[in-house]
Amino acid sequence: MHERGWLERSRHGRQTRWTLTPPTTNLLNVGADRIYGFGQNPRTWDGQWILLLASVPETDRQARYRMNSGLRWAGFGSLGQGSWISPWTDRESAAVKVLADLDVEATSFVARLGQLGDGANLANEAWELPSLRVLYEHFLRDTADLTTRAVSPEVALVELARLVHRWRQFPFVDPDLPAPLLPADWPGPEAAHRFSELRSKLLVPATRWWTTTENLFSGP
Repeated sequence: MHERGWLERSRHGRQTRWTLTPPTTNLLNVGADRIYGFGQNPRTWDGQWILLLASVPETDRQARYRMNSGLRWAGFGSLGQGSWISPWTDRESAAVKVLADLDVEATSFVARLGQLGDGANLANEAWELPSLRVLYEHFLRDTADLTTRAVSPEVALVELARLVHRWRQFPFVDPDLPAPLLPADWPGPEAAHRFSELRSKLLVPATRWWTTTENLFSGP
């Protein structure tokens, strides 16, 4: 990590201290904003979709993989045959960057659904919502006991790390679809509330333990 520029070291007496480099700090801050803010402020949808027509030859597997990964990270779902959609039109700029970096020719449209078809069915076709539901249900099940269990500062640190580790997958796999495209019993909002509630509960004692321990090791 030091050779890659992620960490820098300094000597403190006979000890070596490792700290984050500015680029690493910036990268983690961006990731933290996405992880901690995900699902906390539901957006209002104006009913418009962004449609992309972009494809890469079957023979160029690396480019296809990078395009698919990049577009899914940007929140797009695939309808097959090089067609990608998102209900958030402001995601277009992220898709443009992905495609430009790969030098992929594409066409984009902004439109509303016409008299044919249903938005919820379209979402089910473009994204693996049943699998995502299972992930949310597992998260709620695995964190249920923490809502009532009292923990020591040291245990709070461990549980906070586990909580964030469990939650951080969702900004990568959940396209953050608007409520009209999701089932009424969709578990995402409950899971987001659970994460926020438990993080608030664990953060203070965990920080207290970390500060005490860090001061202990940083002394003379």
